[in-house]
Amino acid sequence: MAAPETNAEALALSALVWTLGEPTRADRLLSVTGLTAADLRERAGEPALLCAVLDFLEAHEPDLIGCAAALEVKPIVLVETRRRLES
Repeated sequence: MAAPETNAEALALSALVWTLGEPTRADRLLSVTGLTAADLRERAGEPALLCAVLDFLEAHEPDLIGCAAALEVKPIVLVETRRRLES
């Protein structure tokens, strides 16, 4: 069984992939967070970047719910994942 941190990172990476899967949402992520496409490529596995993605989803409930449904988890799991990655 993988360590909880690994599971958190994997889930957050899946959330990033989901977020980037729709061009309008991806553009909004870049605009709201100030990240660039290069940042995403270079730093995708960093906890700070993953937290920024999860924060982005939390800030717009329809995205949070949509992502959670796509990943087959409850929205609170994404929120808790961000908290774990922040600590």
